[in-house]
Amino acid sequence: MTAHGIEALTTSERLARLARDAETEADTGAKTVTLGWILGQLRERAFGLFLLVLALPCCIPFLYGVPQVVALPLLFVSGQVMIGRRLPWLPARLAARRVSTGSLQSLSQRAAPWLVRIEAVSRPRLAALTHRPLDQLVGLALVVFSASILVPLPGTNTVPGIAVVIVAMGLLQRDGLMVILGGMLGSAWIATLIVAGATLTSLLRGWLGI
Repeated sequence: MTAHGIEALTTSERLARLARDAETEADTGAKTVTLGWILGQLRERAFGLFLLVLALPCCIPFLYGVPQVVALPLLFVSGQVMIGRRLPWLPARLAARRVSTGSLQSLSQRAAPWLVRIEAVSRPRLAALTHRPLDQLVGLALVVFSASILVPLPGTNTVPGIAVVIVAMGLLQRDGLMVILGGMLGSAWIATLIVAGATLTSLLRGWLGI
């Protein structure tokens, strides 16, 4: 497919194509591809697409294994948005992390209906939020949301994962309103974590008589 043809694909179509290409590329025995390979396939708008690919496993319930692989790279790429890099980059150790082609296929199939719904209501608006320098502030928010995904508690990755997906779709669609909605969801989650943490700390100190 030509570069123009790839550009014409919707986000859901690009994700499905990535899953198909991974199945073709993968070693017959291992049936895995590296994060570096995935990054190399994304071409244009690489930041938004890579953030989307990394965050989707974190917000789909009962998709085990992949979130643990992608959480740290997600934080690393979010940091690059914050500092204003033009294209995402992964160090060799993170780029070498492997994802099964079966997980990518499952990810594409389960996420597609939701991505299509988002694409139907999204359009370019408040586009300044998706360009420098304001997108670097968005990157800062993404760093915080991504860091919360690393919290080692059951179910803590879902809400920030959804927030990152919404922001990533906003960046891809040049939809600043969607970026704001994702930012509000992620911020509400962080505030909840802080309040819950403070409450738990207070209870523990009361029980221990500190």
